[in-house]
Amino acid sequence: MMATSEAFLRGSVISRRTGVYCFSTKQSCSRTIKNLGKSFVELSRGVNGGWGPNALKTRFDHLSCKCEQAENVRELSFGDEKGTQIHGTDDIWSNNQKAELVQQLGYENGNLSSLGKVEKEENVDSIEDEAWKLLRESVVNYCGNPIGTIAANDPADSSIMNYDQVFIRDFIPSGVAFLLKGEYDIVRNFILYTLQLQSWEKTMDCHSPGQGLMPASFKVRTVPLDGDDSATEEVLDPDFGEAAIGRVAPVDSGLWWIILLRAYGKVTGDLSVQERVDVQTGIKMILKLCLADGFDMFPTLLVTDGSCMIDRRMGIHGHPLEIQALFYSALLCAREMLAPEDGSADLIRALNNRLVALSFHIREYYWIDMRKVNEIYRYKTEEYSYDAVNKFNIYPDQIPPWLVEWMPTTGGYLIGNLQPAHMDFRFFALGNLWSVISSLTTVDQSHAILDLIEAKWSDLVADMPFKICYPALEEQEWRIITGSDPKNTPWSYHNGGSWPTLLWQLTVACIKMNRPEIAEKAVAIAEKRLRRDKWPEYYDTKRGRLIGKQAHLFQTWSIAGYLVAKHLLANPASAKILVNPEDSELVNAFSCMLSASPRKKRGQKAAPNQSFIV
Repeated sequence: MMATSEAFLRGSVISRRTGVYCFSTKQSCSRTIKNLGKSFVELSRGVNGGWGPNALKTRFDHLSCKCEQAENVRELSFGDEKGTQIHGTDDIWSNNQKAELVQQLGYENGNLSSLGKVEKEENVDSIEDEAWKLLRESVVNYCGNPIGTIAANDPADSSIMNYDQVFIRDFIPSGVAFLLKGEYDIVRNFILYTLQLQSWEKTMDCHSPGQGLMPASFKVRTVPLDGDDSATEEVLDPDFGEAAIGRVAPVDSGLWWIILLRAYGKVTGDLSVQERVDVQTGIKMILKLCLADGFDMFPTLLVTDGSCMIDRRMGIHGHPLEIQALFYSALLCAREMLAPEDGSADLIRALNNRLVALSFHIREYYWIDMRKVNEIYRYKTEEYSYDAVNKFNIYPDQIPPWLVEWMPTTGGYLIGNLQPAHMDFRFFALGNLWSVISSLTTVDQSHAILDLIEAKWSDLVADMPFKICYPALEEQEWRIITGSDPKNTPWSYHNGGSWPTLLWQLTVACIKMNRPEIAEKAVAIAEKRLRRDKWPEYYDTKRGRLIGKQAHLFQTWSIAGYLVAKHLLANPASAKILVNPEDSELVNAFSCMLSASPRKKRGQKAAPNQSFIV
């Protein structure tokens, strides 16, 4: 009997480590507990119609007391030296009941010496310990030095594609996590080695993009040494978009690189990295590429579809909010780090002018709330005038039916895109959150964005934070805009999927606005599932209830995003390394632009000593 009971308990009770059984101290429950030992044995052996060990889990759930009186419940764990565990409470077991249970289980020698002792069982690492272990396992080394983290590290996944590479945007939460942990070398190496890749030749069909372009990703490869097949060397193999799906250049890579460079200096206090000549040159190359003159009338960056985190066709071509928010933040970060020298004067002047124009443009024309919806609804069209109200000739019929029902009375957000005769009214999470972090939005607008998140919690967070965009494209709209993309089906991946990595941006935004309780609530929801679900890349369905149908597991930026969020909530002051405080000079310039008349500014620019060629 002892062997049978011991084997059974090891197989059935220990396997329920997470399902601690608690019983109320109500008198009516004692009869159930009194016969518990007998039930163990009978069920495990199939006695009296029992179902055997495999069915005990279900049977034991029925034995668990569902009484409402819980204030006296205390967890009890006891077992023998071999690790057998039973859980109950200490104050409902009489000495006779304990002795009877010991005898019925075959432990006449008294091995259950800890019976009646309350202890908390911790046989597994905490979720944060596991996350750090997984993050460190994803680290890539180059010539013996850590240089980044791969996108995903699932040993069971045979179709890894390019997820074994170090992506610039994916490494940002990993880099921030290491900085907050005090492990600086990997971030320093990443910054300097990716800078070297900036100058590499990059062509597609005999065409080369601008010099300042940073790669989307890179891979460490081992190749034979020239002239010696017996020796090998490690090389970095970057991808600037030539091999990417859709062949799209990563516009956001250089912007993220500048943001991480500033964060490194803020955390370490080591400004020698950003003051290096090659780093200063790299910053200037990125800025010149972004600030180059073109045909566009707007201060926003004009980009193709798929040039940022949403790297597939999703109808964001033009002036997507995510790029504008990162652009604004990168300009502010670069202005802090650029060394004052004669050669930088023109660049800094252009940078300041762009900051003013960009902040005005986004705050005025991208903002939407109930008041603005009503204003657009009553727009006049075809206005040919310098001081037209409907500057972009937006037709009121563009207002989608879902927006009128969805927009809360209090709260608002920045729309996803703005072009002539076109407004993309979808809510894009990263663009809105980073606009708060970078102070691209006003203080009132920033609070209104968080108000909207709280008001629409069931849509944007629900069972897993955070919706990358809302709502999803469906039916004919999905077919036309995505080209019937089988990966971006409604409420999946970039088309309304839920991305755990967005937790860290949400946390920074909430801390900046002194509303951390919003992020705490979201993190609490996420950590109930992330570990159990093996850290997926994204979740599907409207409420984020299913693991993404093509999501990679052990996704590094899901892991790192969680770690950064947890650290910042415990140490809110650390968020300053990512936040751009509002610039008083920009606020003054913004006020001047609001009061100025477009007519007054029209005219030929002053050009002293201008010469003309006849």
